[in-house]
Amino acid sequence: MIRTWHLLLICSATMLLISCHNSPEKTMDSKNITAGEILGNPEYPAISYSGYRGISRDIQPTIPQLKEDMKILAAMGIKIVRTYNVYLDAVPNLLKAIRELKEDDPSFEMYVMMGAWIDAKNAWTDEPERIRDEDHPRNPEEIDRAASLAAAYPDIVKVIAVGNEAMVHWQQEYYVEPGIILKWVNNLQERKANGELPADLWITSSDNFASWGGGGEEYHKEDLNELIRSVDYISMHTYPMHDTHYNPDFWGVREAEENLSDMEKIDAAMERSLNYAVSQYQSVVDYMKSLGVEKEVHIGETGWATVSNGQYGPEGSRATDEYKMAMYHDMIREWGDENNVSIFYFEATDEKWKDAENQMGSENHFGLITLQSEAKYVLWDAVDAGVFEGLTRDGMPITKTFNGDLEKLMDTVNVPPTESEIMARQ
Repeated sequence: MIRTWHLLLICSATMLLISCHNSPEKTMDSKNITAGEILGNPEYPAISYSGYRGISRDIQPTIPQLKEDMKILAAMGIKIVRTYNVYLDAVPNLLKAIRELKEDDPSFEMYVMMGAWIDAKNAWTDEPERIRDEDHPRNPEEIDRAASLAAAYPDIVKVIAVGNEAMVHWQQEYYVEPGIILKWVNNLQERKANGELPADLWITSSDNFASWGGGGEEYHKEDLNELIRSVDYISMHTYPMHDTHYNPDFWGVREAEENLSDMEKIDAAMERSLNYAVSQYQSVVDYMKSLGVEKEVHIGETGWATVSNGQYGPEGSRATDEYKMAMYHDMIREWGDENNVSIFYFEATDEKWKDAENQMGSENHFGLITLQSEAKYVLWDAVDAGVFEGLTRDGMPITKTFNGDLEKLMDTVNVPPTESEIMARQ
């Protein structure tokens, strides 16, 4: 069952490529497609993407590397990628790479939801206090650069997201009050109104579900309410995998399930994980509607790591492995397609800079493809179908993790703890 969505994606991607090559009219229309036509459209699957290969972001992906990645994602059927900041060269170079791919092949389609990073004043400094209602000096520069890139690449950049998890309180280093995000959203909306930016460019902020009103009342501020009224749509994040440790009420093996097989126990826990994500999505929708607002809500981030030597691994919540990732990926994608909700799945490829001191840390292992150019279990069917034939990443063809040995993969899959074990850890 967990392979159904992906097989459908392979078929639809293949048909789409055939259609694009045979229909000049569709290619012409695709250049003028808007965010409103892309978001919530199952024919435009989305993913989060950075492309960093090194231990530090000082090592920027090159344009040839970015082109490799875009060809791989396009082969998977992906049509829109989400980025996180513009103050490094990766995003401007990504836009150049996509434009060059389009120039070489007019049927090539890839669009960008571009992030503008926002920090509190004194974030990432030795200053003892973060000033949450004041801008970091780089914020105006980030917004200006994002606006400049959106204006230069209107056929590619379809969304600007102001801030990434910049309002959620557990981001102790850099979070800001909603008024800061509101100020910059309004700034970009004004640039649209005066013709500086395309009128059909959508502006949002991408943040945790709690920050959009789905959490506690401490988030329910008038500036947030005004922000909800000001964005073109809401981009919210949900991470059941993280909450297998932080809020595990939905996780684990229920007492009534203890006589089930190991696979049945895992499948039941993963079904609850999907329901947990959907409940967080619905909490945002409900809060938005309580304000008398009706607009689209999409999932700007959700994902499931495959490795952890910490809180989510064998000595923790036992959540991380490739089987559980594949289940979650396919279920949340299927739910998104059925409900016309875009899922910017996190993320395209593993990265190792996020937890540079601990390479087995979960943050480095959310990708569908490893740094060794191996497709994780969720993409094994795509490898078998020849989707990646002729494509390479850093000179390496796309192969399967575990050399395609399912038995070896399943040896790494752990049954979630029982309810009593979870309670004992809290």
